[in-house]
Formats: sequence, structure tokens, C-alpha cells
Amino acid sequence: MIRLSAVLCVHNEERRLARCLDALGFADEIVLVLDRCTDRTRAIGEAYGAVMVSGVFPLEGPRRAAGMNAASGEWILEVDADEIVSADLAGELLRSLDDDRFAFRKTPVDNYVGDRLIRHGWGGAFGTSLAARFYRRGSKRWGDERVHPGVAFDGPEGPKFTSPLRHQFADDVSDVFRRLDRYTDLKAQDLREHGGKTGVADNAWRGLRRFWKCYVRRRGWKEGGWGLMIAMMAGLYPLVSAMRAELDRPTADTVEPALPLARAA
Repeated sequence: MIRLSAVLCVHNEERRLARCLDALGFADEIVLVLDRCTDRTRAIGEAYGAVMVSGVFPLEGPRRAAGMNAASGEWILEVDADEIVSADLAGELLRSLDDDRFAFRKTPVDNYVGDRLIRHGWGGAFGTSLAARFYRRGSKRWGDERVHPGVAFDGPEGPKFTSPLRHQFADDVSDVFRRLDRYTDLKAQDLREHGGKTGVADNAWRGLRRFWKCYVRRRGWKEGGWGLMIAMMAGLYPLVSAMRAELDRPTADTVEPALPLARAA
């Protein structure tokens, strides 16, 4: 039998984790990567019989790679705690396990803010409507960025699934702004470490292009005020990240220690 492992990287997700795990009963295995969790996340994972990997992961790529390496399934499904796999999508995933022609397939993503489904306008490193979450173990590689790392696959892409993954992008307007704050903080750290364009003029122009792409080309205007807000966040992302890289100065107590990984069944 070909096995499917669902892999989640989590940090203090006790509020949302159980609902996500409830929808993963079709998977042969659940792997939880616990990144500095201090709440009941571990206890919830144990109740679902998950394999757990604990550690400190400043970079997203090594965090996701740790989950993939701990999995025993031939196929990996990456899910976040704020996402729900529907029964229709689960059926598509299971029916594709025997197909060895492809290394990965993409899944449509339905993004919600509160109870509102926002179909149009995503992109510019601020949300996506299509994601490569299903892949053969060992075929996916990540970059060294803290947020939105580049990815590459060893092998051909298969046709995308038709059933969407439900993503609770945010609960309300304040939550959207908190996400922008978190993303730009992490991106600023990457810029300081690896270099990149931090000029105001360059990133203001990049921001305008991203706003145009999300609001006009990707039809964010069809979503009314929500589409305008998402396009604005996408446009602000490069500019605010660059300004934070220049203006925020890290102190010694913000440097995170490297801890060994601990794997537990």
C-alpha cells in the first residue's frame, strides 16, 4: 500500500489545530513539527497519534524539510493549522497516490477572512490561490528565507486538483494587519542577512506594480473593499519590509539559539 503523510508546521496552534486534524483522518500518518510551542499544541497532537518533531526553526525551509524527513509516507501533503482539507479534496488526493508519472501537483486555495470567501486578488507574497502542497517525499527543496521561501521540485508537475483547500487567511481586518506586520518583520531579517534592494524608490515602484497586479490583473476589484485591502497589503509588503530592514536594528537578545531536533512518535 502506498502511504500518504500529512505534515504540519505549527507554533502555538491550540485554538485551530483540532479542527484541522479532524479533517486529516484519511492520511496514513500525521507529522507535527513543533516550533517553540508553549501551549497545548503538543497534547492535541498526541491525542491524534501524531509523530512529533520539536526544535527551534528560524527559517521556514528547514522547518518544512524537517517534517518531510520525519514522514514515512511515499507522498506528502503539507497543511497549515489554519487550513481544512475537504472530503472532495481528500478523495482526489487518495485517487492520485498510484500515479507515478508526476513529482508534485498543485491545489487550488480558497482564502477566507472571517466568513467571507475572497476569490480574487491574491498574490505578491500576500496570499495565494494555487499552492504546491502534494508531492513525492524527497522531491521538494526550499530556499533559506524566513518567510515565503523559494521552492524547487525534482520531477515533472502533474495536473492541478479541482477541489480547493480551505484557508482561514484571517479572522478580521486587524488580523490582516497583524499578518502584514509578521511577514514584513521576517522579510526584513532576510534582507539584512542576505542582502537585497532596500531603497525606498525601488520598493515603492515594486509595491505599485504588485498593487496593480492584484487589484487589476487578478481582479481584486471584484471583491469590493476586501479586494482593495488585499491589494494594498501586497503593495505595502516590499516597501515596509525594506524600510524595516533599514530602520529596525536587532539586539543581542533577539538572536535565536540553535537547538537539536527531538523526534517522538
